Amino acid sequence: MGATERLPRITRLLALALRLEDLLREGTIGSYTELARLGGVSRARITQLLNLRNLAPAIQEEILLLGPRNRIEKLTEPAVRQLTATMDWRRQRALFQELMQNPAVG
Repeated sequence: MGATERLPRITRLLALALRLEDLLREGTIGSYTELARLGGVSRARITQLLNLRNLAPAIQEEILLLGPRNRIEKLTEPAVRQLTATMDWRRQRALFQELMQNPAVG
């Protein structure tokens, strides 16, 4: 991948969420509050990012595999975050497929 080719924003945010989760689990960072302070963002924003971990594993994998040529404008962070409102992974996957196929959704 060339220097000018960037991964989709949602891919980068999910990767960040997974890294932040690792830092918390390892004890490198002690809390959401500490993450927020170090990142210069609000605790609410950290919560939003870490909630992406609640996506079904199949959705996470699909998002992480999106390349720079797979820019899907309708796959916005707010649209994907809405999927985390349900913990039913089967329902999440159905909503995700609808989001990927129907630009009017999300």
